[in-house]
Amino acid sequence: MFFLGFTWNPNETLFNIGFIQIKYYNLLWITSFALGWYLMKKIFLNEKKTVEQLDSLFIYTVLATMLGARLGHVFFYDWPYYKNHIIEILLPIRESANSALFGFINGYEFTGFTGLASHGATIGIIIGMYLYTRKFPEFKILWILDRLVVPVSIGAFCVRLGNFFNSEINGKPVEKSFAFATRFIRDSDDLHPSKALAITKEKTLNAAYAAIENNPKFAQYLEEIPYRHPAQLYEGISYVFVFIILYFLYWKTDKKDKPGYLLGLFLVLLWSIRFIVEFVKKSQGGFEESLGLLSTGQWLSIPFIIIGFYFMFKPSKLSSK
Repeated sequence: MFFLGFTWNPNETLFNIGFIQIKYYNLLWITSFALGWYLMKKIFLNEKKTVEQLDSLFIYTVLATMLGARLGHVFFYDWPYYKNHIIEILLPIRESANSALFGFINGYEFTGFTGLASHGATIGIIIGMYLYTRKFPEFKILWILDRLVVPVSIGAFCVRLGNFFNSEINGKPVEKSFAFATRFIRDSDDLHPSKALAITKEKTLNAAYAAIENNPKFAQYLEEIPYRHPAQLYEGISYVFVFIILYFLYWKTDKKDKPGYLLGLFLVLLWSIRFIVEFVKKSQGGFEESLGLLSTGQWLSIPFIIIGFYFMFKPSKLSSK
């Protein structure tokens, strides 16, 4: 099969506007929110709600998702670093000795918003919806969440596709003969950017990675990069099926009228997928070394799965809201 042993080396930056980098990852996040607004508009109109109410919900959702995802990464996965770099928690910058932010703030570089955790995003969305229902008491939080999970599931696919373009959250090493084996040239654990620049003597990272991929002179270094599971795609494609299931249940059945059911099913399906994929995903750090047995992502997924089963099977009256 000709596609075995696939080499992946995209330029993660689509184009630059001055010092701002427009990356595939950022565009896919924007796409996820745009799809979310479109899908929720259909749902709101179907439920005889107003677009003005939807616009407010959209603002709450965007802020809650981004803040939750960012803080989730900081506290669940990388607190030892961020406790000494507090300014970087909510700003799209990172300490870099040889860079100058805006051309005059030495020691920092613009990175865009990287380092986002889906567990934190989920918690953030739940808190955000609680605050939304406090301001708009005509809505019940389970009513909102039962409908919001439909667009969130397809948004999760967009985010994992963005991770694939970024060559991040990759899987564990696998044999080249494996059907989906992917060699991520830009995986910093396998070939650090500084090493790529040093061995190629190129002036830019893109040129360095291109040389390693295509120049026979650097074939030795290319061969040292292992093939890995494309864990992001495993997750992302699975989330598409979660979206299809939830979309069908909302539009074709009465499950949306049982408060908490669609939310519960979403939690069970999405976090079960995450739990399973973690077995072939390389470590993302966090507290797994102290707990052992499971990864940080798996430990964090278990409570969501349990909560999901609770909402699916708890006795409840059909909602007329």
